[in-house]
Amino acid sequence: MRLSSLLKSVAVAAVAVSTVAAVSNADARVRMKIHSAFSKNIVIIGPGPHNVADAIEKMSDGEVQMKVFEPGALVPGTQYYDPVSTGSIDGAWGTPGYNVNKNFAYAFFSAVPFGPRGGEYMAWMRHGGGQQLADEMYARDNIKMFVCNLIPPESSGWFRKEIKSLDDLKGLKMRFFGLGAKVMEKFGVSTQLLAGGDIYPALELGSIDATEFSMPAIDKDYGFYQIAKHNYFPGWHQPATLGEMIFNMDKFNELSDGQKVMVDQACQAQTLRGFAEGEAIQGAAMKFFETKGVTIHRWPQETLDKFEAAWKEVVVNEIGDNDDAKKIWASFSKFREEYKLWGENGYLK
Repeated sequence: MRLSSLLKSVAVAAVAVSTVAAVSNADARVRMKIHSAFSKNIVIIGPGPHNVADAIEKMSDGEVQMKVFEPGALVPGTQYYDPVSTGSIDGAWGTPGYNVNKNFAYAFFSAVPFGPRGGEYMAWMRHGGGQQLADEMYARDNIKMFVCNLIPPESSGWFRKEIKSLDDLKGLKMRFFGLGAKVMEKFGVSTQLLAGGDIYPALELGSIDATEFSMPAIDKDYGFYQIAKHNYFPGWHQPATLGEMIFNMDKFNELSDGQKVMVDQACQAQTLRGFAEGEAIQGAAMKFFETKGVTIHRWPQETLDKFEAAWKEVVVNEIGDNDDAKKIWASFSKFREEYKLWGENGYLK
């Protein structure tokens, strides 16, 4: 064989080997379609899943690729639990409180009225048994769940008119999230859960009279201040709120052990990022509201006391015969009692 022919043969063989290797590597990649309950242009909660996806792709050298879709592109904003469970979509970004139609107990993994602040909440989730309880529940529906975001206290609501007494709440139609909605109903409020992008049109059309959604910087992006000029604090119903990233279990198990750790680490990083950014930007948002004619109110202590008393009744009634809720509430309450000595003494008042 001539040298030129030999070199050509070697070159062809090399190309063939590299092509096979490239195809093999492409086949080895895990690609996921991730639904987001929040638009990317909404501060903190919008970019969150994109931050996680980017981090995982970089850590895995491109072996794990997640494409994040806007609300409605794959499924409606808050209605992602069943599609993830069945594998219609690979994963989703939202908050456990959106899953209460499947099981009321999921609300405890999202936000608890008059509950813990961010540090204590995460302490229970990661070191007090909360994550293990969540894993048990989600696994029944073929889902793996990660806490993947944490945001500071929310505002208590946006109202068209000043609330001078609790009687002013009677008959109001209000968008309200999670466990706190049951409390508001005790004061004559008719509540409903709307996705973030549906709230402004509902306010504009008069379908609802008032709303709560999130903390000031996020509410600013949704434009509630343009219609409702009375913003109330503190957010007793959500002193801290956890976000989730969930995956179809079969799809998640396509990841190697190392790649699964990457997902966990990316979510931990986003949780810290979300909390820190949330604390940093609220003051500026509140000052912005004031320039737009919004009045910032703080509920009188006697009103907060009545909300809290109503919450204590609600939680007993709502737990009812739900064994999951009973188990979670027992764990949550036990941890809070043990934390109390530290919480009351470790920090400045």
